This record gives sequence, C-alpha cells and structure tokens, in this order.
Amino acid sequence: MLQEHRDGFIDELWLDHDLGGDDSIMPVVTLLEEAAFNGQPFHIGAIFVHSANPIGAETVVRVLARWHYRVLRAVA
Repeated sequence: MLQEHRDGFIDELWLDHDLGGDDSIMPVVTLLEEAAFNGQPFHIGAIFVHSANPIGAETVVRVLARWHYRVLRAVA
C-alpha cells in the first residue's frame, strides 16, 4: 500500500505492533525509516500507533519520531 502511494500524501497511517503469531509491523517501520534515511520520507500527515504491546508500540513511536514522522500513540 505504501509503495502504491509513494508519490502522494497519506493523511493518516494506523499501525499495530503485533500482527498475530510472530509477525509484527517492524518491516513496515523499517521501510519508512529507510526512506527517511535516504532523504525521501513518505509524506504522511500522522502515524497513529495502537497496540496492546506497550514495549512494541514505544519502539515504533521512538524509531519513527527519530526520522521526524509525526507519530502519536493511540490509547483506549
């Protein structure tokens, strides 16, 4: 999905750290991080991180905020 909208603007992106089993959102976080490192960050208004895994969610927030993405922790 991100690659399809690479040259556009994404208003909101919602990420959950744990995706089931051993899967996590970290490959997507790495993609966003590498794009920013290469000077071509994705144009995203806000990234909302929602997860029942507080350590995983904080990792996502910390990594993406480091690259100046607007990241917010969504809590219930």
